[in-house]
Formats: sequence, structure tokens, C-alpha cells
Amino acid sequence: MKKDLDRLEELERDLNLKQLQIKSLLTITQAINENISADSLFNMYKSFLSWEMGVEKMLLFIWNDSNWECVSRISDGDIMDEDKLDELLGQFSRLHTIKETDPIEIQLFDIVIPVFHKQMPLAYALIGGIKEKDDLYNKIQFITTITNIVAVAIENKRLFKRQLEQERYEKEYNLAREVQQMLIPESLPVTEKYELGSIYMPHSNVGGDYIDFIQFDDKRFVLCIADISGKGIAAAILMANFQAIIQSLIYQYRDLETFIFALNETVYKRITKSDKYITFFIAEVNVDKYTLKYINAGHFPPILYNKGEIIRLDKGCTVIGAFEKMPFIEEETIQLEKESLILTFTDGLTELQNETGDYLQDDGLEAFIQDNKQLSVNQFNQKLLKKIDRFRGNRGYADDIAILTCKIH
Repeated sequence: MKKDLDRLEELERDLNLKQLQIKSLLTITQAINENISADSLFNMYKSFLSWEMGVEKMLLFIWNDSNWECVSRISDGDIMDEDKLDELLGQFSRLHTIKETDPIEIQLFDIVIPVFHKQMPLAYALIGGIKEKDDLYNKIQFITTITNIVAVAIENKRLFKRQLEQERYEKEYNLAREVQQMLIPESLPVTEKYELGSIYMPHSNVGGDYIDFIQFDDKRFVLCIADISGKGIAAAILMANFQAIIQSLIYQYRDLETFIFALNETVYKRITKSDKYITFFIAEVNVDKYTLKYINAGHFPPILYNKGEIIRLDKGCTVIGAFEKMPFIEEETIQLEKESLILTFTDGLTELQNETGDYLQDDGLEAFIQDNKQLSVNQFNQKLLKKIDRFRGNRGYADDIAILTCKIH
């Protein structure tokens, strides 16, 4: 009779434990389905282990993309050094009962529960001091199940968050690319008196390269090229604002020096506030008088082929937007001959490297101009593009490259 009663009590305990486990499992899975926060899920896990399973010591570590983090604990002792976690627990790929031969740092606990996905560890739980030893095996198995469910749920949250961030970034990136494409004219004029043409080779990072052509009348036009410090979406947006400011001011201030003063002050107040700066080159060409007036604001000097000579257009001022007031401006005027050629470019061209790490040299560009000055702008640019591709080989672009070429007939 006593054996029957003992057996009945044992069955009743088993039934209560199973009911508790089912209830706990339903509660946690329902919370996961309702997209409960990670902190709330960790608190549920902690409460379940402490109150329902009688666990006195617990540490739960979760991998968060770059390092291990202790996200839940039942312990008054010191937290284990998270930087040493791989060294201490990396050897365990399945449920492990801690032995005397295991690292001393984990000796306060009884078991290690690792959670893996495709041979990559997602979590480690250290469990110790389970109060009631009845049916200990089933308790440990259920704790293992709950640990796996919680760890996988957190990993899914992390992956979902990363996916949302990636989608948002791609939307912003595509928008910035569209903005950047607007900074490069779709077509440039080819007339009896002059030709213009451009090359634009985008890099995977969105930048702030800008080229433009503004015609005052049939005799005079302006060409300009610019590059903003920094990369990314913000650079492209700032450069779009810069373009709008240029289009507004260029018709108000016809002489270049006054224009640059006004441009710098406006850019400083509205865009950079000394946090960023813009290198900028602007030239006004008069095809009747065959004159070139220019100001170089810290931009890599364009190359002019004129009267059989190579000239670097380096006169001007400091970069745009670095100072509220432009400290000095030097404007230069050059008398052009027919068949003069101007090559302007952003620093992506001068920073271009080949497979052995060598940079594209200035004297190579100058020699290229000397050898190909007789070509039309379109032919010149196509040949230059082939030269660039041959030079870099299989190496990608380190930066966007924008090139604006002008030839005077």
C-alpha cells in the first residue's frame, strides 16, 4: 500500500512538473510571438529558472555581433570576464556537466548549456544550485529547451533588426545615389567654338563629387568641379545643397572673386560650419576673346594645354567652407590659343592605385594630354577611360572619379 502511495505521489509530482513546463513553455513562446522586448524575455527566463526550476546561480551570455554579453544572471558573485568566454566555454558544443578538471572560473556552476546554429555559438548558459534534486534530469533537459528557445528568439530579433537596418540603408543609399547622379550633367555642349565632356565612375561609397557647366550667353560660360570632404549619404546631400547655392549666386555675382567670397560665406553658414570643407575649381571662358579666368579653391590643380605648354591651374584661395571669411583670393587670367584643352578632375583620379599599389602619376596625365590633344573631347575622354582601366587592372576604385574636359576651337 505504501509503495502504491509513493508511486502515486511520484506520478503526481511528475504531472505537476509537466504541467508547469507546458505552462512555462506556452508563456515564453506566446511572449516571443508577441514580439516582447529582449530585456523582458531575459527577465522571464530568469524568473522561470529562479522560481519554477529552483535555480540559485545562472549566467546567460549572448553573442551580439562583435562580442559576448552577459544579459541575465542569478548570482551575487563577480561576472565572468566576457573577453575570455571563448577560451573558457568554446570547448563545449553540447550540454556539459562541469568537472574538477574544467576551468576554475566555471567551478561555481554545475552545467554548461551551449546554443549553436550552423556550428556558430549563439549563447552559453551556466546553471548551478538547483534546489530540488527530484527528477533532476528532466529539469535540466527542460532548462536546456527553454534556453535554446530564448537564445534563438534573440538571434532572430538581431537578424531581423539587421535586415531592417540594411533595407533602410539601401533606401537611403539609393536616394543618395540619385542625388549624386543629379550633380553630374547628363549632357554637355559640343559647338563649333568649344566642346565639353565628362566621365563619372562611381565607387561603392557614395561621395560628393560635382561637375557643372553654366552658360551666360553665346560667348561666355563657366565650368566648375568640386569635391566635399568625407563620404556617404551626408556628403551627397551637402553637395546637392552646394550645387543649388552655386546656381543661385553665379548670376548675382558676375566676377569670380566676389562670387567666391559670397559662396564661401553662404556655404559656411548653411552647410559646413567649419565641420566640413569643399575643394572647388571654377573657370570662366570667353570664346570670343579666348580668355580663361579661374579661381582654384584648394582643388587638385587642373591641367591646361595651351600654346604648346602644360600649365597647372593652381592660383586661387583656400578651400570653401573652412572659414567664415575667405582670407585671400587670387584670380588668374590666361590668354588662350585655339585648340587649348582643360582637364579637371577630382582626387579619385590622383588616388587611383594599380594592383601593385602604385598611384597614377601627374606626369603620366600630362604626357597623355600632349599625345592626345588633337582628339575631340569625346575621343579624348574615351581614351583616358581606357588608360585608367588598364592602369588599375583588377583593382577597384578607392573613390568616385569625376572628370570634366573642355576644348576650345
